[in-house]
Amino acid sequence: MQATPSHVSVAIIGGGPAGLIAAETARAAGLEVDVFEAKGSVGRKFLIAGKGGMNLTHGEPKPAFVQRYGKRAAEVGAWLEAFDADALRAWARELGVETFVGSSGRVFPSDLKAAPLLRGWVRRLRDSGVRFHVHHRWLGWHEDGSLRLDTPEGERAIRADATVLALGGASWPELGSDGAWQPWLSQRGVDVTPLVPANCGFDIGWSEHLSSRFAGSPLKPVAIHLHDAAGGEHARQGECVITAAGIEGSLIYAFSGELRDAIAAHGSTTIHLDLAPDRSLQRLRTDLAKPRGSRSMSEHLRRQTGLAGVKAGLLHEVLDHTQFHDADTLARTIKQLPLTLRRARPIQEAISSGGGVRLEALDQQLMLGALPGVFCAGEMLDWEAPTGGYLLTACFASGRRAGHGAVQWIKGLQHQATV
Repeated sequence: MQATPSHVSVAIIGGGPAGLIAAETARAAGLEVDVFEAKGSVGRKFLIAGKGGMNLTHGEPKPAFVQRYGKRAAEVGAWLEAFDADALRAWARELGVETFVGSSGRVFPSDLKAAPLLRGWVRRLRDSGVRFHVHHRWLGWHEDGSLRLDTPEGERAIRADATVLALGGASWPELGSDGAWQPWLSQRGVDVTPLVPANCGFDIGWSEHLSSRFAGSPLKPVAIHLHDAAGGEHARQGECVITAAGIEGSLIYAFSGELRDAIAAHGSTTIHLDLAPDRSLQRLRTDLAKPRGSRSMSEHLRRQTGLAGVKAGLLHEVLDHTQFHDADTLARTIKQLPLTLRRARPIQEAISSGGGVRLEALDQQLMLGALPGVFCAGEMLDWEAPTGGYLLTACFASGRRAGHGAVQWIKGLQHQATV
């Protein structure tokens, strides 16, 4: 095992995509780079995220792409000016991995796998001279500014000319992103917003019948309707999934930030689902008003509208017997099924997290104003985005910017030393 150094030029803390691209950027500029990773290998969340098909980025036009970052669109958009979706695809191609745009607009490696891409990347980094130190957990700073690291040799103090923190948020902590860094930065005067779940499911509180019978059932196609804090109305068609406690899936994740914040402000929030987005309200009224003879209302619903299974179960969940048998009420509920979301699922279950180091605490090169020479990148920063490749793209773009910042910082130090 390689001995832990006492002094390094560029210390990268965290071996996820943001940290690795920062390491690649700094090494390409000729700097000595050491990557310190708490787990036994790097890129663990990257690998898990790619198990169902590695969604690397998204192919939509850049203006729409940038708007996916919501309140932080301007800041993240600046990162993407230097490293956008096309640049990420070109980077993968340099590693021998071709990509394609799927029917949803999402971009995948041709083999849909994350492991070959990560293996080739780490091999290239090692070959370039980047040094990796696994089982090295960062514990903050000593009073003299040196980095505290828990290593297989015991705790060590390491001095770095520049440090890039790429520690992730607090989702999937078993993979290394546990948010333990928050108090260490706060104690040093860094403005840190509490981490919260993003791209997460929500609890509703189903009846035992619905929960036991339909947990895990997909809802498709459906459309979601909701109002944001400013009174704006949003609608989108897609898919989601009923869980034992509530609801999750890509359609819900697309609005998880707004829904989470509304619950925080009001204690709960209500969305409306259109269970038949391809049928108008008038057509549903007409179809359901037809004589049903001796058939049950559930069978009549299935024959006239095609709604059965979990969708019919949801209608039974919100309508009583009389309402369910009233054609007009049933039709209106099909088009606007009310669901009250009571809480977000725990952050440990979320795909990503919001909150973190506020971007106002950083300069344009992502260096902390309170800690000169220390840069931050990736999910530990206060931005969020929906699934679909947007999260990963911004992690790469921010890591690249932080790596460039570290290069400029060290070159500045070298210049001062020669003056």
